[in-house]
Amino acid sequence: MRSIFLSLALCAGCCSAWAANPQALRLNHDADALRVDGKLDEAAWLRAPLFDQFVQYQPEDKKPAAWRTTVQILITHDALIFGIRAYDPAPELIRAPLKRRDTVARDQDFVSVVLDPVGHRRSAQFARVSAAGVVGDGMFTAEDDGEDFAPDFEVEAAAQRLSDGYSVELRWPLAALRYPYSEGLPWRLMVVRNIPRQEANTLNVSAPLTKEALSFIAELQPIEGLGDMVEQVRERSFLSVRPELTLRRREDSEPGHPSTSKRESNFGAELKWRPRADWVIDAVLNPDFSQVELDAPQLSGNTRFALSLPEKRPFFLESTDVVGQTKADDQGQNRSLAAFYSRAITDPDWGVRSTWRGASADATALSLHDAGGGQVLRPHAYGTDSFAQPRDSQASFARGRMQVSGLNLGLLASDRNYGQGQYNRVAGSDFSWSASDVDRVRGHLLLSSTRTRLDPDAAGLNPETEQGHHLWLGWRRRTEQWNTEFNVEDVGPRFANDNGFVSQAGYRRGSLHLIRRLSQDSLAPLGEWSRFPTYELELDFKLAQASTVKDELHGVPGGELIERRVQPGFWIATARNTGIWGHLGLDQLRAKTGGRLHEPRTLTLGFESNPHPILAFVSAELEWGRRLDVEADRLGRGANFWLLAKLRVPMPTGLGLEVEQQWSEGFVNGANSGRSFTDKYRQTLAVLHWSARDSLRLIAQSTHFQRQGEVGLEASAFSGRHTSLMYQHRVGLARVFSLGMTRFDDSPGRKRSTEIFAKAQVAWQP
Repeated sequence: MRSIFLSLALCAGCCSAWAANPQALRLNHDADALRVDGKLDEAAWLRAPLFDQFVQYQPEDKKPAAWRTTVQILITHDALIFGIRAYDPAPELIRAPLKRRDTVARDQDFVSVVLDPVGHRRSAQFARVSAAGVVGDGMFTAEDDGEDFAPDFEVEAAAQRLSDGYSVELRWPLAALRYPYSEGLPWRLMVVRNIPRQEANTLNVSAPLTKEALSFIAELQPIEGLGDMVEQVRERSFLSVRPELTLRRREDSEPGHPSTSKRESNFGAELKWRPRADWVIDAVLNPDFSQVELDAPQLSGNTRFALSLPEKRPFFLESTDVVGQTKADDQGQNRSLAAFYSRAITDPDWGVRSTWRGASADATALSLHDAGGGQVLRPHAYGTDSFAQPRDSQASFARGRMQVSGLNLGLLASDRNYGQGQYNRVAGSDFSWSASDVDRVRGHLLLSSTRTRLDPDAAGLNPETEQGHHLWLGWRRRTEQWNTEFNVEDVGPRFANDNGFVSQAGYRRGSLHLIRRLSQDSLAPLGEWSRFPTYELELDFKLAQASTVKDELHGVPGGELIERRVQPGFWIATARNTGIWGHLGLDQLRAKTGGRLHEPRTLTLGFESNPHPILAFVSAELEWGRRLDVEADRLGRGANFWLLAKLRVPMPTGLGLEVEQQWSEGFVNGANSGRSFTDKYRQTLAVLHWSARDSLRLIAQSTHFQRQGEVGLEASAFSGRHTSLMYQHRVGLARVFSLGMTRFDDSPGRKRSTEIFAKAQVAWQP
């Protein structure tokens, strides 16, 4: 009987602990005395309420946090300030390297503030701060259950190492938060702490989050003590002007041709104005959107379809959850809204954008004049045709959403106007419905109308108007034991979206992904033969089938099987934040219409881990077996290998050196001897930090593709070497100065381009 009473008392204690939400303290007179230095030694911190009810989320959820973490919140007239204390019984093992912004990952000790000022837990802004004071920030969306590090916010952070752990101060200006003008729900919060250790990588959270939740932000808790602060500051106007100056000199050379040299200067500006809490106005004039950091290369020699690239340009990263940027899943299919892909806009002369966020609705609209220079995609069932983008075009996009209980409804419109009566227009609707605590249904219907003349061989013909559609429906169910995802797609052969990313059209596809999570009791026998603990074991089964829709332009009949994928597999989570996965590929694939239906048989094995303080992260995947050579339209023995390794080289105090190595190689053996083709790339990135603001970065990457001559195929080869060396001085987002050099060597032709550049950006807030 006594044990029963003790159990009831413990349950009551747990319930009362979770009933206590984080509390904020409002400051009036002593706010100016606060300094963001990570020390938490001002008098205000002695009076601020303290919250320390953390639980473990990884590697095992529903367990109390072993190490104490405390959170305090202060409110000033223009910011929220978080004070976080991370206690550690072995502070000498804290991993706190100097890193680049947005590279705060699970191999480092960090705390993260996840903040939803709208209160609906559909999206949240987050800021990670490592024990070295490095910041990583971005947006988290519940629909995709994923985080996006592309957006940057004007946060200020500092960390202080202590004899029993470390402390962090994070100042989040109200101007960097997006919330409704009125009728908003209470602001919600979750604080996360990551603890990497040799035996286990632990993630503790301040909210009662479990792994069967539909998203990582499903259990954010209300912040108490804000009072009427939101009402007091909702009328305030914030303005930021960011002028930028870029100077560059470029030399191009090619054997047999005279060298050319070009100097140019570019002065531009970005403006962000928040007239009141629910509105944000963005504008750019003559921006220099050249990529300071090279895009990581991708294997493209044995694929029929275009490859998407991540966005890095700040103008497009405001309220990305409202825009609905295209994102691809691990199979390369666009499972989120395939309506807007900002990398389709190449070189804008000017652009304007307006974003509004209400309590139950939000909307955004943008328009840019693009000087061109990129590619326009025209997809079909077996590939993606690419054409040179017209010199000038006007790109416009708008999307609005309305929330009714668990149902989100959206409308969107997209227009790409090339002049002379040529255009691509897309209109449609999307929805997301939380049918229950474990079920979510999503989908969209897009209609396109296209009238363009992109093929120079057809310049004398008047283009005809082509109509197309893109229908997608998806259902996801997540419980403690099962994770199920089902998708159906129907895409017309003439569907095009020049403001979006569409790599395939003219098909119907259905896919099913089943994941069975085994309980901890069923994992116990694994511990008897393995020296490492097994935290999670999932058995999964992927099934997909796609067939063609009749396409007279490309001579494709209807109902032709494009692919049938059958892939049983597994995933294991063990010590040192290690994941091990694998699957069999029992597929059927067709390379071209009317071609043979091949039956490749492959085995894929992969892993990722944080094995050591020096080898901070490593991930590798190998696919081996009978693979399809798309261009030769036949099977052959081959493999595809990918490796990413991140190292932290020991350095004297005050210095930090991070090195990343990527390597990927794919090949298929020929019909006779040797390899039919080889496709590979390598990238080495090294960054030397001598302060939190100053760094020297080197990127060296090479790509190579070679095909052996066969019946019906000519031998071909091309390669490229790109090198970039850059010094950067960065003070948050307010001041950035870059000085560097890039060099490109491409063959055949032995073309070479060398560019020296200097770029300065300074934020001005009147």
